[in-house]
Amino acid sequence: MKPKTIRIIYWIVTILFSLAMLFSGITEVLQIEQAKEVMKHLGYPIYVNMIIGTAKLLGVIAILQWKFKTIKEWAYAGFTIDIIGAAASILFAGDGILMALPTAPFLIVMFASYFLWKKVEQQKKAKL
Repeated sequence: MKPKTIRIIYWIVTILFSLAMLFSGITEVLQIEQAKEVMKHLGYPIYVNMIIGTAKLLGVIAILQWKFKTIKEWAYAGFTIDIIGAAASILFAGDGILMALPTAPFLIVMFASYFLWKKVEQQKKAKL
């Protein structure tokens, strides 16, 4: 695949993932009723929404920037923990695997973004 094509696909995938996390983070920070209900159902205190929502918003910023690569790596790691933790929480709450499966596409898109970013970085180094 051409470097330009990889960059375009990277940005499409990353923006889609970022928009999903941005929406999720905003609903958590604003304490939308549905976000509160999810936390109650899973057995977590409501204030956890503020912590996770703020982390998601900062993570989106970290993923969209190019200067601080280590922070970007940590943001991807944080999103991985968040998504896997969400699936595990759903399972532990007794909702079953079918309720936890909708988290999988987010994980897949996030990993696609991560691996495409690494590919773009390799291509940059190869040019030098």
